[in-house]
Amino acid sequence: MRPSRSAVQVGAVKAFRWGVVAVAMLGAGCGYRFSPWGSALPEGTGQVCAPIFANETPEPALENLFTRYLRQQLIQAGRLASAPNCTSTIEGAVLNVWASPTIIGNNYRVSTTVRLRLVKEGQLLGETVVSGTEDYLQGRGNVLEAEANRQAALARLAELLMRDGYDRLASTW
Repeated sequence: MRPSRSAVQVGAVKAFRWGVVAVAMLGAGCGYRFSPWGSALPEGTGQVCAPIFANETPEPALENLFTRYLRQQLIQAGRLASAPNCTSTIEGAVLNVWASPTIIGNNYRVSTTVRLRLVKEGQLLGETVVSGTEDYLQGRGNVLEAEANRQAALARLAELLMRDGYDRLASTW
């Protein structure tokens, strides 16, 4: 005798419910909790300013690129303040940048290191250094194409590193 379609559906729903219950029970003991993103900054930090980064490299305008992506992280966290309204700042410095060829064909790799410091009323609350790499195509002999690819890789890298840097500053609390 073949079970009716509704019996199969009822069995699938019951199995799904048991699966959800099992996952919930396993997840309950892992210590993971849901909280608003960026809420882990130190108590009383409040709104945060992000002044233009220092650029300790010969690469022009890197400070603007990294500052822009850090400010985007602060906006997403609801923490960005304008200069007269903040007592806390995240100060950044682009420490180095370099590019090198990879062993794969026409690919190159750009690397950079950035330091972030969370400061409140002149007191250092947290500091982190983030580094990363991003690959890009050198192009087909066209200098403008190669530079456009390099700049796009730097933008991707800046976004990734500023997300990671903010998360590190926020997670130390």
